[in-house]
Amino acid sequence: MSTMTDGTTHTDTRRVDLLLEHYGESHRNPRNGAIHCVAIPMIMVSLVGLMYALHPWAAYAFLLASMVYYARLGSPVFLASMAVISLLAVAIVQSLGAYVLPVSVAVFVVAWIAQFVGHRIEGKKPSFFEDLQYLWVGPLFVLAKLYSKLGVRW
Repeated sequence: MSTMTDGTTHTDTRRVDLLLEHYGESHRNPRNGAIHCVAIPMIMVSLVGLMYALHPWAAYAFLLASMVYYARLGSPVFLASMAVISLLAVAIVQSLGAYVLPVSVAVFVVAWIAQFVGHRIEGKKPSFFEDLQYLWVGPLFVLAKLYSKLGVRW
């Protein structure tokens, strides 16, 4: 929810609003948006799973670093949401037991293929090709869509 609706910049615009506005520019096609709303959570969980398979502390360190990034964006709602989602991702990954690596690899590959199909439909390259931080903005994009539908101010 950007405060930049008239094409002018406002000094009170939060960084998260600017990032989501830019991210949204390459995600306007409804089919691409829908694909992202499914694939991004899959990628999140599978990425945690891949790191967890390497070593649980690798996954925990990644999630902690991600929380620091989210905290700096200026949205307590997104920060709290990502903290809860991270805990859920860890619970899902732990429930996979010995299957964590093969399941995570399979889900990761399928979800990324879906993402690129979505961008082919959209006709625009993924935002993270410009800046890797958009890999962390993607989950916020999904949350923003959900919160907009629910009428939640973030």
